[in-house]
Amino acid sequence: MCFKNLPIEFDGGGNARLKGGIRDPYSVSTSRPTVTKTDAEREAEIHRLMAANGHIKDINMDPVTRVAGALAVHVTADLDSGRYLDARSQATLFRGYEVILMGRDPRDAIFVSSRACGVCGGVHAHASAYAIEMAMGLAPPPLGTVVRNMQEAAEMGYDNPLHLYLLAGPDYSESVIKAANPELWPKAEQWACPGQVHHGFKSMADLMTALNPLTGALYKEGLDFTRVSREMFVILAGKYPHPQTVVPGGVSSTVTPQTLNEYQSKLGKLFDYARRMVAVWDDITEFFYEADERYKQVGSRPMNLIDLGFWDDPYSYDATYENCNEWGQKRWSSPGLVLNGELVTTRLTDINIGLEEFVEHSYYEQWAGDRYTDDGLGNPIGPYHPWNKRTLPAPTGKSWKDKYTWACSPRWDRNVVEAGAYARMFNTAMARTLPENDFIEVTGHSMRMHIPKGMTPEMTVEWRVPEVWNAFERNRARAYHYLFSQLVGLNSLMQAYKLFKEGEHRVAAVPPDELDKHIPKDERRGVGFWGAGRGFLIHHLSMDHGKITNYQIDTPSTVNASPRDPWDQPGAYEEAVMNTPIIEDPDPAKFTSIDMLRTIRSFDPCMPCTTHVHTGNDTVVREVNTCACGVD
Repeated sequence: MCFKNLPIEFDGGGNARLKGGIRDPYSVSTSRPTVTKTDAEREAEIHRLMAANGHIKDINMDPVTRVAGALAVHVTADLDSGRYLDARSQATLFRGYEVILMGRDPRDAIFVSSRACGVCGGVHAHASAYAIEMAMGLAPPPLGTVVRNMQEAAEMGYDNPLHLYLLAGPDYSESVIKAANPELWPKAEQWACPGQVHHGFKSMADLMTALNPLTGALYKEGLDFTRVSREMFVILAGKYPHPQTVVPGGVSSTVTPQTLNEYQSKLGKLFDYARRMVAVWDDITEFFYEADERYKQVGSRPMNLIDLGFWDDPYSYDATYENCNEWGQKRWSSPGLVLNGELVTTRLTDINIGLEEFVEHSYYEQWAGDRYTDDGLGNPIGPYHPWNKRTLPAPTGKSWKDKYTWACSPRWDRNVVEAGAYARMFNTAMARTLPENDFIEVTGHSMRMHIPKGMTPEMTVEWRVPEVWNAFERNRARAYHYLFSQLVGLNSLMQAYKLFKEGEHRVAAVPPDELDKHIPKDERRGVGFWGAGRGFLIHHLSMDHGKITNYQIDTPSTVNASPRDPWDQPGAYEEAVMNTPIIEDPDPAKFTSIDMLRTIRSFDPCMPCTTHVHTGNDTVVREVNTCACGVD
């Protein structure tokens, strides 16, 4: 492991330290990533093209509806050459949970921070509990950890189909294809689906018809199965979203053999569905690749992925930062950083000390950043690290050259990385540290998953690290992640049965009414290394005198929707859009910008399937639809 941009090196024991002899080592002018094109150069190119022809279009999508918050996107398209020249991602809503939590009892953070999202409130509750129990020194008993794992497997069982069939799926449906890509429909009618034996659709046209919003069989089935997984979560936690039973040191639920049996009865329904899901998204991906090779460039960007791992080993997790590398290695999904397709680290401390946030293009004031110089173990952290960050909102007018979004610019080693459930697939396949089990195996370049017998016979499927990275591979990998998560749920259920058989019934370190005694009065820090349906999720906490003194939340959508950073590096959405070719008819009267939408939606950015755009006579206009159809 080595940092390329930050001046951090490691000694023989793997301990990090700042390189000597560097003045102001964390300055943005000292430690600089390599940037191929500045914003000034990009703007100059746009002006040259505008002077040369009249095919440059500015397109504004506002709002791009999100479940929790708002997202707008501004792009500049060259319809003549078929490419996007510029893209800007704007988070239009300030949530302010970090400000709300200042000065509160640390236990409040679980309930307040879970409101950061109405889709994935369970993951925020868990991330917050991890940060608090690290600061308090409370380790859950084994069954408490297993129950958390089962809850989060259920939450992924809800979140992944929601994206694939209700949010992203309609972009590949009959209604949208006929309107935006009519040249594909005759090919779809003739294309025989290799996965017909698993999903039941003879042709791609049949499959696309099943994706039609509100009426399609796959759309309606997606609704049904999100309900089943939500019920699984509720069996263990009492309610969803925003569970009230996630507490520091475990859970406060009453868990009995009957609870486990009810969970199992619903889990058993999901594996036949997972088999169909994998086959559906394999076929969609291969159809588009065969129809036009340029689809491999839709939403493309370097394989730079970040994830913190998920689902802990009940006998290893001890809630300490000192041992986080050890218990992190034993998670069902591995922590890790993939840069340019190579796994560079799986250590949680490396990931943590490499994190920074920048606000040059965000509606915030810069903070002092001078409180902590290391992570508590001697590993250096800089002024832009989340533990040093202060949330200082400063709304101004929108300027693409200055500040234009409420999202910050999280970076790792000053690289632009992206978050997604699929990052768990990359890290786990490459790291090969998966716990021994009967259902999932990793090879270093793939993940093999053995689907147990249901209404259909058992079978093995394999997700492989793709050769190219784009919108289609994001959706395909998320389908495989659904199966992965449910197999983790099955393994965790078996662990729970085993613990009950051994007489282990405790689910929390201390009873809830005794937590007051364990709130420390001295200064403490904690970090919740966790994940969401959209990937990487981390909560940083500091407290003193029993109250929160700072709280910072980095969500996957913050990582992906980030604006430019101090070096003019675009965020993941922005970069992926600019790498997307315009494949559809470039006639302004027909242009829908459908592949820009497919690109953004492939990240699962907390958005319903709502927005389409089209151009009128020399005027760009916007159309917002409730079900992603009618883009004519």
